[in-house]
Amino acid sequence: MECFGNSLAVLVLFFRSGLWMTLSGFSLNSAWKAEASEELSVVTCGSVLKLLNIRHNVRLHSHDVRYGSGSGQQSVTGVTSVEDSNSYWMVRGRNNGVCQRGTPVKCGQAIRLTHVNTGRNLHSHHFSSPLSSNQEVSAFGEEGEGDSLDDWIIICGGTEWKREEAVRLKHAATDGLLSVTGEQYGRPINGQREVHAMLQAGQHNYWKVMEGVFMKPGNSEIHASTVAQSHTEL
Repeated sequence: MECFGNSLAVLVLFFRSGLWMTLSGFSLNSAWKAEASEELSVVTCGSVLKLLNIRHNVRLHSHDVRYGSGSGQQSVTGVTSVEDSNSYWMVRGRNNGVCQRGTPVKCGQAIRLTHVNTGRNLHSHHFSSPLSSNQEVSAFGEEGEGDSLDDWIIICGGTEWKREEAVRLKHAATDGLLSVTGEQYGRPINGQREVHAMLQAGQHNYWKVMEGVFMKPGNSEIHASTVAQSHTEL
């Protein structure tokens, strides 16, 4: 388990049957001491995590700020802040698919990443991004439900997505790779980096799992919290 501060309120959205569950007030120096095990080396469905672009050292981020051009949807950016709660994403099954909570994500598997604080999914399409004119990446949908353009394929080297491995995320519909190339926004999100999709593979599109709450494989419980009701499909 990663330790990412003294305490944090994490809003975890479980969307099965419209259920929203709040996990709050965790003391990460005590309650979140999990046993180190080989099982927790993999990323699993239902986990809530932050992703770091390793070339530009920014975390994948979103917020309730819309693009002023292109789709006009909720913007997705990269931020240098480690603590910002708007950088948490939940790993879920692909659109119209099911991924059992705690199931390891396989290399080549399509998933959705749902922004925890707004309930919108990481999304892309053929609109141009505002700064680099690459492929726009946005956050789309309501309460975790969008469309097939929310699906991203995990490109990694083995059979399962390892937490310590740098991976690429390929947009299933367009083949664009989730990328940062360094362009910075001005106001109202001054200094945040543009996140976009591009076809060219390179150092700009490697991402690594950082802080998070990770679901143990083969177990529907969240480490550090007891969930009163079991909803195991995402």
